[in-house]
Amino acid sequence: MKRLITLATCAALPAALLLASCTPKPAETSVRFNTELPMNEFMGHVVDPASFVYWKGSGTEETAAGTKDLAPTTTEGWEAMETAAAVLIEAGNALQLPGRPGPPRAPEADFNKFAQQLTAEAILAKAAAEKHDKAAAYAEGAKVYQICTACHKEYVIDPGIKANGPAKGNPLPDWPADIAAKQKTFDAKKPAT
Repeated sequence: MKRLITLATCAALPAALLLASCTPKPAETSVRFNTELPMNEFMGHVVDPASFVYWKGSGTEETAAGTKDLAPTTTEGWEAMETAAAVLIEAGNALQLPGRPGPPRAPEADFNKFAQQLTAEAILAKAAAEKHDKAAAYAEGAKVYQICTACHKEYVIDPGIKANGPAKGNPLPDWPADIAAKQKTFDAKKPAT
């Protein structure tokens, strides 16, 4: 019986070897990333538009007619927010690719931490949009905004001030006269503290 099993094993071995040699091997590819798009263009064409789409669909806006709810009212509107959040998820990944031209990203570990936070928070923002949850969409969008402004402060604003000094003059345009008058009236009604 032992000899029969050995003979069967010996007979099957060449067939197994033949099959193994015929199995296609996975193609060897070399992964290449094109990071030639400068950082300011990556931000301007990828990150900013996605962020603005998300933010325009969350929270409220005060207008002369009253408070306007910005949350989507259609399935398409919520899907646009989901898409925007998905772009931000992948943007956080792409921001970490080495070799993208632009301002220095030193310390790179801090820059990558901001990019990872963007991805993590955008995942939560996408989930809020998928659930059509107005409050969560607003809260997660605000957290995305905080991550963006913290990164911009460290990698854009502070280096700009260090290189060029503080901005001169009023960096914001003057308010239109009617708005300035309304603000003045509002300020006069505030209780003294």
